[in-house]
Amino acid sequence: MFRNITIAMVIIGLAGCSQLPTNRGQQYLDGDFELVLNEVPAVESEQPQDYSAFSEQMEKVIERSPSMAQKYESLYRQIENWAEQNGDPSQLGNYGIQVAQMGGGDSKGNVMFTGYYSPVIELRHQPDETYRYPVYGMPTCEERCPSREEIYQGALDGQGLELGYSASMLDVFMMEVQGSGFVHFDDDGELQYFAYKGKNGHRYVSIGRVLIERGEVPREKMSLKAIEEWVNANDEATVRELLEQNPSYVFFQPKDSLDVMGTAGIPLLAHASVAADREYLPMGSVILAEVPQLDEAGNWNGQYVLKLLMALDTGGAVKMNHLDLYHGMGKQAGTDAGHYKHFGRVWKLGLQGSATEDPWLMPNAEK
Repeated sequence: MFRNITIAMVIIGLAGCSQLPTNRGQQYLDGDFELVLNEVPAVESEQPQDYSAFSEQMEKVIERSPSMAQKYESLYRQIENWAEQNGDPSQLGNYGIQVAQMGGGDSKGNVMFTGYYSPVIELRHQPDETYRYPVYGMPTCEERCPSREEIYQGALDGQGLELGYSASMLDVFMMEVQGSGFVHFDDDGELQYFAYKGKNGHRYVSIGRVLIERGEVPREKMSLKAIEEWVNANDEATVRELLEQNPSYVFFQPKDSLDVMGTAGIPLLAHASVAADREYLPMGSVILAEVPQLDEAGNWNGQYVLKLLMALDTGGAVKMNHLDLYHGMGKQAGTDAGHYKHFGRVWKLGLQGSATEDPWLMPNAEK
């Protein structure tokens, strides 16, 4: 699932990890790191564990990707064995599992977690007075694709590219941000998955950042919910003007399957997969992560859960010490994902004597 940009990016853009704050779950337990991936002898974590989703996500990889299974299955099976028999992170070495800790944006081990999800929007096949905002398939652009403003002005009219019509301009925009989503056609009850097809090639501008710079929403209050509240409080012309500040536009293609696919071509499971920078975490990589836990208001509640996650997706804004956690499908998943701009500790796992050994090495140096 190629996503134009993560939810946190549409809200305020990637925040830097500062030296001392802990309000977003920063920890300072492991000293200074020189690299993104750093060899460490063991994982020391006393956080509660939840490895329940790993086996199901693993089986989807093995089922769908023989090439990925060839490289990773021995690691997967040994991790599964460790999780079932022991699960103590300090005992990974007894199972031949090696660890490389991610250095974090501050070089102190604090890795940023943001979130993304699969929206579900209501469409109709034909437009009417309410359902009048189109979702488009990919146009043929001979020289340049039109900008968002030009598309809103009708640049794609008459080309037969409309896949359906929404009653909400923001819903269509947010599905673009995610790069895919589910649509429910309320005129015939059909549920369909719209996958990413392409984009217009114009630069991305965060509408959340625009609202902050205009003084419309305080930075500390910015969230997906805040954007929705602002949209609901303003008329169509005002909302359209805001969205036009982002000239980037994403196009879709309907799929027969309802699986949510990541870049790796593997169905994604909520809270079991992440989008990552494949330069450091190639598709199929396994990480052990202290995932920060948030309350209903989106604040860190002081807790983490130790999870096994798989890198199965990528994103244009997901680079180096930044992971984007897939939250699943629907409105609540979107609300939860929209709050995530928090930090946790992360370890990449590898297996001695396999293609994944020495996980601290860059992928092109792996054996």
